[in-house]
Amino acid sequence: MPFPLTTDLVQALAPTGVLRASINLGNPILAGRDAASGEPAGVSIDLARAFGERLGVPVELVVFDTAGKSVEAVAADDADIGFFAIDPVRGAEIAFTAPYVLIEGSYLVRQDSPLAANEEVDRAGVRVAVGKGSAYDLYLTRELKQAQIVRAPSSPAVVQTFLDEKLEVAAGVKQQLEADQARHAGLRLLPGRFMVIRQAMGTPKRRGAAAAGALAAFVEDMKAAGFVAEALARHGIQGASVAPAASSS
Repeated sequence: MPFPLTTDLVQALAPTGVLRASINLGNPILAGRDAASGEPAGVSIDLARAFGERLGVPVELVVFDTAGKSVEAVAADDADIGFFAIDPVRGAEIAFTAPYVLIEGSYLVRQDSPLAANEEVDRAGVRVAVGKGSAYDLYLTRELKQAQIVRAPSSPAVVQTFLDEKLEVAAGVKQQLEADQARHAGLRLLPGRFMVIRQAMGTPKRRGAAAAGALAAFVEDMKAAGFVAEALARHGIQGASVAPAASSS
């Protein structure tokens, strides 16, 4: 059900009178550039504009090429909302909603790699390319005990870094890796996934509990109304699923 909006709540969420939405173009599930116009397009842009409509304010897209930069903009109050994978490190400054989309993190290796399963990656001598500041970087930094992480400048640059530096593994969004696999011969994905990425919206914690609650209610409404599913279909996104409704407990 819609969250009751007050003047103070709208002011908390959009203090400049414009809803500044931090957009990460480094995750193809969430956003990219329209082939015809070159303008940002995707599920996150659709959600940002819908939230601006709910608040009754115009929307300004603040566009970045990496998740790390997008997160920093919201944490620093240079943007009012953003679209991120939920992670405890990011949660220090940002209040997250429940996820609206679930996507898979996968590993890519060369055809002749001895690695056959996700569980085999964390071993001495294995170097894993990840996008700097991405959800995979944060997660694997915590989880990998023996393998070495090599950070590419952005998520779309992961496979090129993997190839150029002759690394053993590339880690990232399954769809991005599949697209890179199609462009480069001799590569394969390890079966399954090493993590499920819970993509959510977020706002600076300093905006207060009511602002966070309004954003959380909006996400639940958009999932329940079919808006997120329709946006995924409209933008031709495959391999991502709408997250289930948040628990009311």
